[in-house]
Amino acid sequence: MTPARTSPPTDVPQLGLRERKKIKTRTAIRDATYALIEEQGYDATTIEQIADRAEVSPSTVFRYFPTKEDIVLTDEHDVLILEELKARPKDEPWTESVRAIMHKAVRLGHDREPEITRIRAHLMVQVPTVRARMMESMSVASHMLAEGIAERTGRDVDSLEVRVYTMSVVAGLAEISRYWAENDFQDDLSELLDRALDVLANGLTTKNT
Repeated sequence: MTPARTSPPTDVPQLGLRERKKIKTRTAIRDATYALIEEQGYDATTIEQIADRAEVSPSTVFRYFPTKEDIVLTDEHDVLILEELKARPKDEPWTESVRAIMHKAVRLGHDREPEITRIRAHLMVQVPTVRARMMESMSVASHMLAEGIAERTGRDVDSLEVRVYTMSVVAGLAEISRYWAENDFQDDLSELLDRALDVLANGLTTKNT
């Protein structure tokens, strides 16, 4: 089955022509990549094939995505999620703000691009290079989230507490995806998210027997 075409979020502020063109190019590259992966597998898909299918040059692919792994691990949602966190009510407990924006992140990926979300989760489980690159990219995503959490908690963005918490959230999201794929997507993704956030909020309690 050919994956549904990726598309940037529609509920973002109006962007300039240059940024819209960049998003269009990134989207074309991702669409080409997912289509080729579906046809022939991840390892057999080359940057040259992706460029040809997307009708761009290989150098353009590398300009937008440093590695093939980055193509399947990145999307247009990160900036939107950060802005959502900053826009949450100031009197809302910050842990609830985090829960709300994490649920939105899940919906943006799964509801709009369900097939691609599943492919990405499968690749994280099955392809060591994708999993390794995901681990490398966590620090970037964590820093973006840290900006919003630091603002809400009044802590320094580089404080140990903020860094530990944000990395835990980002790593937790990655583990949710892996767990979901390993269990054949049987679980509700939003319920898995709540379970993970409950662990972060309350710690790991002893299971009653």
